[in-house]
Amino acid sequence: MDRRALCLIYALFLVLSVNAQERKVENRPYVDLRHFHFGVHVGTHLQDIEFVNVGPQMIEQEDGSYVEKLISCDQDRWDPGFNVGVLGELRLSTHFQFRIAPTMYFGTRHLTFVNHTDEKLVDEHQELKTAYISTALDLIFAAPRFNNHRPYLVAGLNPMINLSGRDNDFLKLKRTDLFLELGAGCDLYLPFFKLRPELKFMFSLGNKLDMDHVNHLKNRNMIMYTNSVKKASTKMFVLTFYFE
Repeated sequence: MDRRALCLIYALFLVLSVNAQERKVENRPYVDLRHFHFGVHVGTHLQDIEFVNVGPQMIEQEDGSYVEKLISCDQDRWDPGFNVGVLGELRLSTHFQFRIAPTMYFGTRHLTFVNHTDEKLVDEHQELKTAYISTALDLIFAAPRFNNHRPYLVAGLNPMINLSGRDNDFLKLKRTDLFLELGAGCDLYLPFFKLRPELKFMFSLGNKLDMDHVNHLKNRNMIMYTNSVKKASTKMFVLTFYFE
């Protein structure tokens, strides 16, 4: 490549970098000066559960004898769901905002139980439906606005109530959950409203498995599957679009 081509490429990159830093007319220039405002949001998410299996266990049979069984449980894929809600946001300072976002999360987790003890592997499956109602409490740290975009970081706590769960399932989650969430997003200032795409990771704090569920099972053949797990930790990847 000769020197003239190199100079041309350098000049092209120089022009692009200058244009990227040019100031443009700002849409809704005073929107961030509101002391408090409301909005709505919709999005999608991926749900997963990490299980801690107990390993070999002794199972009582109908004749009173005991036999050793080895059963494992796993969610074998990230299962999608959707979420919808409203928000209220309080301006704390130029760079900090506090947000409350009541949200409904709907989804289904696909669980697989494998009996490794029998000569022929036996699989059992469960569709663990979840319907959470939550109220996220988030602190937002935003960079200075440039033209019509403003990136930010977000962190907070998200207490949830699980409205689903059946007594005839192998596993059942606790009614309450508490998530720690971390993420990032960007304010996009459009002519008539502010759009805020945000991606965050959420993971629960503590064991969310309902350990008392086994006492309510009517089918004794389900007990060894229920007792195969001693801990469950839930997590989500959430993509949300806020309209403010």
